[in-house]
Amino acid sequence: MELHGVALQRETAANPVTCSDFLHFATALFGLTTFEMTGRRQRGNAGIRGPQSALTDFLASNNISAAQIRDEYDRRAAEAARQAAEEEEQAADAEYQDEAPPEPQPESPEEKSRKRKRQQAIEKIKKSKEFARRKARRTGEPDDDDDVLADEMMNEKQRPIPGQLANCEICGKRFTVTPYSKTGPDGGLLCADCSKKHTDGGKKGPAKKRNSGLGRRQNQSKLLDGFAIPGARSLLETCIKKVADNIDDVDEFGDLPPLVMHRLSQILSRNRAVTRKTLDLFLRPEHKELNIYDCAKLQTDDFHKILATMPALTRLNLRFVTAMKDEVFEYMMARDMKIQDLHLNSPNLVSDDCWRQLFTKFGPQLQSLKLWNLDSAFDDETAEVMSKTCTLLRRLKLKYLDKIGDKTLEAISTMKTLQHLSFHLTQETNPEPLLQVISQLGPNLYSLSLESFQLADDRLVQHIHDNCRELIKLRITDNAVIADKAMAELFRGWSNPALKFVDFSGLRDVDMSNPAGPPEAVGLASDGFVALMEHSGAKIEKLKVTSCRHISHAAYEEVFAENRRYPALKSLDIAFNAPVDDYIMQCIFRCCPALTKIVVFGCLKIRDVRVPKGVAVIGTLGAKLTVDGIAQKEIV
Repeated sequence: MELHGVALQRETAANPVTCSDFLHFATALFGLTTFEMTGRRQRGNAGIRGPQSALTDFLASNNISAAQIRDEYDRRAAEAARQAAEEEEQAADAEYQDEAPPEPQPESPEEKSRKRKRQQAIEKIKKSKEFARRKARRTGEPDDDDDVLADEMMNEKQRPIPGQLANCEICGKRFTVTPYSKTGPDGGLLCADCSKKHTDGGKKGPAKKRNSGLGRRQNQSKLLDGFAIPGARSLLETCIKKVADNIDDVDEFGDLPPLVMHRLSQILSRNRAVTRKTLDLFLRPEHKELNIYDCAKLQTDDFHKILATMPALTRLNLRFVTAMKDEVFEYMMARDMKIQDLHLNSPNLVSDDCWRQLFTKFGPQLQSLKLWNLDSAFDDETAEVMSKTCTLLRRLKLKYLDKIGDKTLEAISTMKTLQHLSFHLTQETNPEPLLQVISQLGPNLYSLSLESFQLADDRLVQHIHDNCRELIKLRITDNAVIADKAMAELFRGWSNPALKFVDFSGLRDVDMSNPAGPPEAVGLASDGFVALMEHSGAKIEKLKVTSCRHISHAAYEEVFAENRRYPALKSLDIAFNAPVDDYIMQCIFRCCPALTKIVVFGCLKIRDVRVPKGVAVIGTLGAKLTVDGIAQKEIV
């Protein structure tokens, strides 16, 4: 029996059961029926006790009655069945009540009288002139809206006037009516607290005010790019912008023409969005030209991929190639590519030896070479190798190269094939090597750009006058030595045709303690400016005279007089020219019908200007600009 008890305990621990289940299990196990147990209890009362099982002793020791447990279980089951039946009956009654139409309640005499008076008032309102006027405003609406309109007018008449007391429709609170009291859902008035809750819960809050600074910055960015045409973009520009904004979702450009791909490259480079993934979109084996203006996120392997994917490249224009190393040039030379135009910005990891090998290998086929921002390589010796090997070079631009100077200028003066020349050297150079370049190469030059040659003097412009006969573009900037008289002599009697691009920015005296300048004007002053416009005014398209502060108001009046016209001038930069005022601006607009962009930073006398449609005015500060009679908001 003890073994049976142990087995029962193990079974119970493994599979918990209810008390009733436990009782039935025990009864079946030991063969004890209710009748037999009852008989034993009766015999026990007679003083006769037989042997008891372990389960019986356990139940007896804990005061557990099997009959009581069974009765309790049966009672709970009957109660649950009764509750379920009641719930089903209630659900059926509710469904029947929903389907059955409500019984009409008889109206009281007071209710009938109130409805009759209200109907009479509504009929009177319908005959009024105010009702006819309001109905005329609702032309096209159904006729049954007459009752709705009459009810609205009736409610308006019953509404308390400001200053009277009324009860809130929602909370019933007594409050004073104001002109700003709101109407509740049923037409009544609401107190201040309920009005706030009703507004917050049922209506959207006020629209968030847009940051005006963002719009101004966007407008200024467009103006700096020269976009001043109102209205929508062209379909082409819209599509290009859409592609650029979703470039991460683009898998292939398809058969886009090179011009569109070049525009996409400019936009993505400006947005710093050129990555390894986007680079693959521009790699076409059949294309001979690649222009990427921001390669800062590319690695050395990406440049190898460019050269491997596009074997027919003849023009390679890459900016900010900080990861480019000797291995890239060696790979280019090993593949014997036909590069003719090489434009690189910041290839500082390429050594001088590699540059020399490149010029030795590709020098005879190079036609255009543009290099920017080299501080650790490309010295005078490398420039000498370039001048000897690049026998067909026609265009050369060297800007911000730290290790070249006078010797480089002397070597370049021997390159007779050059037609376009641009220098901006960081080392200070003597005037003589530069004069040698002008003397030797001047007759063949179509464009000449000389920036920050601060020691150049009047002899430079005299050499340009004597040797240059084919110039279309001329830039001389940041010099405080060349006199205005020499600038005027440059254009007087010059056999060179009219210039199309002129940049004389920063040609002025730098002594700020003497705003009027020395007695003999320095840089581009009044005489030089007048002579320039007399010589090239008919053909000039872009003119920059930034910071030429010695040009007088009278000179501007003479140049932009009523009888003068400059039909080709599209871009004008007169920033930091103090004499420019509203009158000069109107004269400029009158004399330049093709003008699309004018820069006027630092021209503080400009206060109120009428701007022609399609002209971008950049740099105004606190000025009122009016376009087609509409005042424009300040954008700077």
